[in-house]
This record gives sequence, C-alpha cells and structure tokens, in this order.
Amino acid sequence: MRYSGRIKRLFTVFLSFLAFYLPGETVMCNFSGKQEFVAGSGESINSNYVLHIRKMERSIVLDGVIDEEDWLNADVATDFYMVTPYDTGYSEAVSEIRMTYDDQALYLALVFYDVQPGPRLVESLRRDFSFGNNDNFLMFIDPFNDRTTGYSFGVNAAGALWDGTMSEGHAVHLIWDAKWEAVTRSYDDRWVAEMRIPFKSIRYKAGLDRWNINFSRLDLKINEKSSWAPVPRQFPTASLAYCGVLQWDAPPPDPGVQVSLIPYISGTGSRDHETTTSAGYRGNIGLDAKIAPSSSLNLDLTYNPDFSQAEVDQQITNLDRFELFFPEKRQFFLENSDLFANFGSDRIRPFFSRRIGLDAPVAGGARLSGKLGQDWRIGIMDMHTEKTIENPSRNFFVASLQRRVFTRSNITGIFVNQQSFGDSDDYLLSHAYNRTGGLQFNLATRDNFWTGHLFGLVSLTDGVEPDSRFTQGMELNYNRQRLMLGFRQYYVGENYVALAGYVPRTDFFQVNPRVTVRFFPAGSRLEQHGITGQLNSYFRPSDGNITESESRVGYYFTFHNLSRIDFAVNHNFVMLRQDFDPTNKGQSYLASGTKYEWSGATFSYRSDIRRLFRYRLAAGAGGYFNGNRIFFEGDINYRYQPYGSVSMFFSYNDLILPQPWDRNSFWLIGPKFDITFTNTLFFTTFIQYNEQFDNLNINARFQWRYKPVSDIFIVYTDNYFPETMRARNRALVFKMTYWFN
Repeated sequence: MRYSGRIKRLFTVFLSFLAFYLPGETVMCNFSGKQEFVAGSGESINSNYVLHIRKMERSIVLDGVIDEEDWLNADVATDFYMVTPYDTGYSEAVSEIRMTYDDQALYLALVFYDVQPGPRLVESLRRDFSFGNNDNFLMFIDPFNDRTTGYSFGVNAAGALWDGTMSEGHAVHLIWDAKWEAVTRSYDDRWVAEMRIPFKSIRYKAGLDRWNINFSRLDLKINEKSSWAPVPRQFPTASLAYCGVLQWDAPPPDPGVQVSLIPYISGTGSRDHETTTSAGYRGNIGLDAKIAPSSSLNLDLTYNPDFSQAEVDQQITNLDRFELFFPEKRQFFLENSDLFANFGSDRIRPFFSRRIGLDAPVAGGARLSGKLGQDWRIGIMDMHTEKTIENPSRNFFVASLQRRVFTRSNITGIFVNQQSFGDSDDYLLSHAYNRTGGLQFNLATRDNFWTGHLFGLVSLTDGVEPDSRFTQGMELNYNRQRLMLGFRQYYVGENYVALAGYVPRTDFFQVNPRVTVRFFPAGSRLEQHGITGQLNSYFRPSDGNITESESRVGYYFTFHNLSRIDFAVNHNFVMLRQDFDPTNKGQSYLASGTKYEWSGATFSYRSDIRRLFRYRLAAGAGGYFNGNRIFFEGDINYRYQPYGSVSMFFSYNDLILPQPWDRNSFWLIGPKFDITFTNTLFFTTFIQYNEQFDNLNINARFQWRYKPVSDIFIVYTDNYFPETMRARNRALVFKMTYWFN
C-alpha cells in the first residue's frame, strides 16, 4: 500500500474545495454587548471603535509632560476593556491615549493611572522586554488593513522600548529594530510616556486614511491586561482581527524612496586550543543597505555580513532521535520573515534561514519583501556563501508570492533553490542542486475562531530518485473561551529533500488530534483551570503500520496571583526505524525494528511572576525505551529593577538503562547575568555547563547603543573541558555599526 499518489489527489481535491466552496465566513458575533457584525461586510469586528488623528498645528517636545495644545485638543482613546482575567467589562485601571502627526512622524501621548499604590513592576531597561514581566503599553498597527501583517511599538513603565513586525494576525517578531524614540516620566499616581515614530521607519500603503489599530496595557499589580478595542481573553491583545480604527484627517504623507546605509567594522582574536593552533587575528568590514522603493516595499542588501553579536542559543539536553531546532536570531533574515519561514509546519519547513551562514561565511545577498497593492505580498531572497574546507560555495534562492482571499486568509506559493559549486564529502552538497516548491492555503476567519493551513510541496534533488518526493499537511484549530480543538495531519515522502529547510524526519504519515476544555470559576482564587489531551501517531506509508504514538492527558490550574500548576500522564510506543543511542553519546545502539512501550507522569509549578524572586520547577518519572527516566528542571530569577536580573536554568536527567549503557545522568546548568545600566547600555553574561556534551561555555556581551540603531559590541566567548577546566577555544570580538539615513 503506497500513500503518495492518494495524498496528492486528496490535496488537489481539498484545495479545490476551499477555493470554490468555503463559505464567505458569514458568522454572527456579539462581544460584551457592544457590537454585532455580519462577516463579508468588509468591516472589521471592532470597526465602530474609532480614534481620530489630526495633524499638529504647532510642535511637541518629548519630555513626558502632556501640556502642548495639540495634545489638549487631540481625541482620547480611553475606557479600556479588561481582557484578563475576565473580558466581560471595563478595566479598573484608567488609561488615556492621544495621537497626532506631522510631515515626518507619528506621535503618541500615554497616561496610565495606578489602581494600587506602590512600585510598578519592571524587569529591566532592555529593549524588547518580556511582555508578561513588566507593566507596559503596546500598540499594534495594521497600516495595510489586511488584519494579518503590521507593526508593534511599546514602552514599559521605566522607559524601555519594544518594537517588532507582525505576521499571522498576532505574532510579533522582536528582532526587528527601527529608529524611533520615547520618553517616560513617573508620578505618584500614574506614569506618562510620549513616543515619536518616523514614517520612514515603517512601511505602509500610501493613500489610506484608515489604519487598523489597538492599544494594550498590562498592570501586573492588579493582574489585569486591558485593551482599547475589546479582545476575547482566549486571544492575545496583539490579535489584529480585533483592532479598532485609526481615522486620519488626511492620508499620512508618502515618505518616498528611503535609503539607509549601515556599515560595520569588526576585529576578532581567537584561538583553538584543541588543535593547538596559534592565536589568529582578523579584521573585517561590511555593509548593509535598506532601500524602500515605495511606502510598502523594502529592499535589503548585504555585503560580507557579520553576525557575531547575535545572542547565543540556550542549550538543551538532547534525548531526541532527530535534529534539534533553534530559532533564527539574525536581524537581516527577520523582517517579513513569515513570507519565507511560515510554510509547512514546525517540523516540515521548506526554507530555514539558519541553514545560511552557520557553516560558511556569507559573501552577500539581497532580499525584496513587502506589499504589492492591497491583496498581494512578495518575498524574494538570494544569498551566497563562500567555499570552506568542509563545504563548497553555495547559492540560496527563495521566492514567495501571497494572495489574500476571503477576509484574513491567503494562498501562498514558494520556490526554494540551493545550488552548490564545487566538491564536498557530502554527495548532496557536491555539484548538486536541491529545489522545493509548492502551495499553502492559510485560513484565518474574521473572528479568529477558526485558523489553520493546508499545504503541498514537491522537491527535486540531483541524484535522488523521483519517487516519493512529495509532502503534504493540514492543520485546523477551533478556539473559543471554554473549548479549544485542534487537528493536524502530515505526510512526508521517503525521498523528499529540503537542504535549505528543516525536515528532521521523512517517510511518515502523522495524525495529531488535540483538545482543551477551560473553566473560569467565579469568586475563587483560581483564574481558570482545565483539562488537555492529545494523541500523536506516526504511520509508515508503505504498509500503514504504526511506528510511534504518544497519548497525553493533563490538567492545569492558573491562579489570580499568576502562579500556575500543571500535571500530566502520558503513554508512549516507538518502533525504531533506525539504530538509536538513547543517551545520544554514541555508546551503543538500540537496533532498528525493535519496539518499546512505556508510561510516565510530569508535574510543574510556576510561582507568582510579579515577585522580585520567581521560579519554575518541573519533574517527571516513568519509562524510557528499554529502561527508566527521572528528570527535574527549572529556572529561578531574581530581578533588581529596573537594572536587570540574575537567573539560572537547570536540568537533570537520570537514565536508568540495562547494559551496556547502565546508568547515565546529565546535568545542564546555565546561570545568566543580565544588567541594563540604562536603556542604551547593556551587559549580559551567559554560562552553560552541559554534562552530556562535556562542555562549559561562557558568553559575555557588552552593547552600547550610542546612536539610534547604531551599536558598539564587545563579545567574549570561551569553551572549557569541565573536569580539568582546560581551555578548548576562545574568541574576543569587537564590532561597531552606524546607521546612515
């Protein structure tokens, strides 16, 4: 029995059904008794929440004092709605938002009154602070009116900045930084902020006099999250589906063609003690350029880029049979990254930008991304890496084209090509090409209750058999306050290859139903509690036999003091399809074709995150392949607000296995010192001891943002053998960037 042909036919039929028969989202909704809408009308859910913005007549000084005449005459967004812990009434905390603009920038004035006296909660002064650990304000804007893409800007109560791009109607990508400024001022009963965002720092559709917008406030002292336009509590306040309207008195000015040049200089000193090589020193220069050919398109160019300042990955103990996933942290790849990275699923990605430049220097590249009209988006990227001893020179090309359909859904096509030039020990990288292409339908209803996607992809690889080169998948989610349902189904052919992507396993058919039932008791210490369950099963396409299955049932309790308890029981079955060392240390292997079955239980507790000292603890016990596993893990954090925090995560795994493995225990410990002297001067030291891989790593990073989006970095990294503290390798990097525009 072969699934490949049937899957292709099923995908074609289902896509045709979606294109021609999916109803036009004629859903009726009534929220908090405030508005009722008929989908298909072209208006957003909260379109009757309108804030008028008028051009300023004089000038405004950013000083945290709201006394200019343009502020006094501006419309006020107030009467915020509570989102959590309840969404059935107005917020107890009074908030006021005013907006105006001139020819160069958008201005905001914010006033947030306290309900309870006492210090406001602030984690640090670091840019892109953790949302849930700070009293803060966030703004979400959709300047294209597609309720899917946009920008977020915000400040915490101590003046730290937050900015990011938005995709998928709710996801905020914080690696993106823009040139803008804010000033905050604290009073006994309130905190005040003024913000200035230049028009040239964002992309938007010229000529529109209505943008979608919403404002969010988090007041941790009273455990209350609120928003100007109401949002159901099962969704984040970042949900663009629930934005109100920013009505301009005239369309904002077209910023015209914008050009920014960002050169850098760097110097590196390094030594590899394991190979006893002498110290090496290297200087480098490079250039990034950002060109905006229109108000909604962005062209990024890079020559000889250097990513040495990127944050180090947090390590994990690897007990998985497949390659681990670590997120992209390099800023060049992240603006409009959903056009390239959001295809497939979290473990079936036709394109994964971390494949570029981590094993070879990047010579240069270009990327064009943004909007084409109201309903089209485009993304094109071409990057070239240099030849190294291990790898040939390679070119990475990816292109995507997205068309909006219905209200918030879209159909997107992607094509990825990796071309190698030269010889390599790896056959696939030697004189080889790998090409992947396909279509994806992304579903998001007007009210966001239904979301999901359906995709089909085909690969073409030099030297790989043409059979079973197809992958297909679908996901459908239904999310209401008390009930959340989900279903995933994926298929990956045996010969599907995505060298520029992330596909850790092939030749499987997967089915994964999930359910969560939530309860919101009144007059209780509990904010909510609920039961969760899922079944995740893998089948071998050639004969339909099950090769892996996990069933899991859990219960959780979330308290009004923001603490949380989770516990779960699980049952696992695995039939190995290749040899596997359960310790991942290469000691010995369980044979392919052998079967294992076990059960286990886990428990976790998270303390009140508002405390200066907070922690999370988790533990579990049960079977593990042909033996047993006991683990505990957690993280603890003490903050000295607003100047930073000291934290430590830890993980201990005890594997009790028969001979020849016997008993193996792995510690992973990572203390971190995060110091923010000001909102432009930061110092971080991250130490990670990994017993599984016999390594102690130290990474220290100093950053001074001496001008807006212009930085000086000093990064020191060191690796040791833990037993003897003998050095393995170390490096010291200096890097300076400057933004000309």
